[in-house]
Amino acid sequence: MDLVDVAANLRARLVDSLLVADVLRDQRWADGFRQVPRHVFLPGFFVQRPDGSWEPVTAEHPDHLALVYRNDVCVTQLDGDDRAWEQALSTGAVTGVPTSSSSMPTIMAIMLEALAVAPGDRVLEIGTGTGYNAALLCHALGDERVTSIDVDPGVLVRAEARLAAAGYHPTCVAGDGEQGYAPRAPYDRVLGTCAVSRIPTAWLEQTAPGGLIVTTFNRAIGAGLVRLTVRDGQATGRVLLEDGRFMPLRAHRQAWADEALLEALTATPTTSRTTLLSSRSVLDPASAFEFFAGLALAEVAVAADPIRLVHPDGSWVRHRGAVVDQGGPRALWDVAEAAHRQWRALGRPRRHQFTFTAAPTGQHFALDDTSLTWPLP
Repeated sequence: MDLVDVAANLRARLVDSLLVADVLRDQRWADGFRQVPRHVFLPGFFVQRPDGSWEPVTAEHPDHLALVYRNDVCVTQLDGDDRAWEQALSTGAVTGVPTSSSSMPTIMAIMLEALAVAPGDRVLEIGTGTGYNAALLCHALGDERVTSIDVDPGVLVRAEARLAAAGYHPTCVAGDGEQGYAPRAPYDRVLGTCAVSRIPTAWLEQTAPGGLIVTTFNRAIGAGLVRLTVRDGQATGRVLLEDGRFMPLRAHRQAWADEALLEALTATPTTSRTTLLSSRSVLDPASAFEFFAGLALAEVAVAADPIRLVHPDGSWVRHRGAVVDQGGPRALWDVAEAAHRQWRALGRPRRHQFTFTAAPTGQHFALDDTSLTWPLP
């Protein structure tokens, strides 16, 4: 069996797994995943080793195709710098923070389904990345209906070349995705394949009346996938049951957090005490409480081993099993425990019971059948 047949069989298995998981329902997307060759967009990528370092995988690797067609994210850039790839090829592995990738096919399928595209719709994709997602959009809608923007010119050049190699030619633009791309507006759909701290004003302005915005939020705790309908200059919609986690829009990164998390390793606590609230309940995306915890702990950043939470106001927590150390102007774990009590009193609401509104006057989450709202900072 030649490599073309091997790749086709692996794509078929991937599609079957997405169908079984019920994240693919629209035949157009099933056909797209079955026919668009993901390996064309991933001639090289990183695989994380158990020690946390990143090992390069190229097309010459014996497991290249098998790794490409796993239902998993494929990291293609570290620290916003292509030199990490060259270094990894030379040394065998490097350390760094992922800054570009081909997303997990499951979340891609969920977001494409959430777009609810109709024939003739014009789509703006924020975050071209490898170009694979843009290719899926082109497959369903046609090249002329797809615009994709990426802040990294090098990433975009590679994506355009790989799109062309696969037979797709959307409009690709180098620029700040937070600003959208006005020359081709309005768009019937805006798809954010990177996380945002708030819905950018430009996205609201460039979405046609009745159009949809699908994106995820850049929140260390309680990140959520939302689908919003734009009318009269504002967007309203719902947090979806399906979760989604993406790298943040570069302008929305928590640049302050690295130093604060490092300082929290050795900071002298104001208080140390025991707690009955586990770190998993607060931090694990699979926890029913995690989304609600994120509403109470907005803006925090998180690190593991040991578990630390920090806030821009200087508050911090170290969680050590049943013991928490706290410092700064607020006792953050006290805030988490109070939120847990409130969540239980409200009947333990899940993420899909929350709505989101983005208006010129502000943006906020709200809970169904209550008057409770949580404004974005």
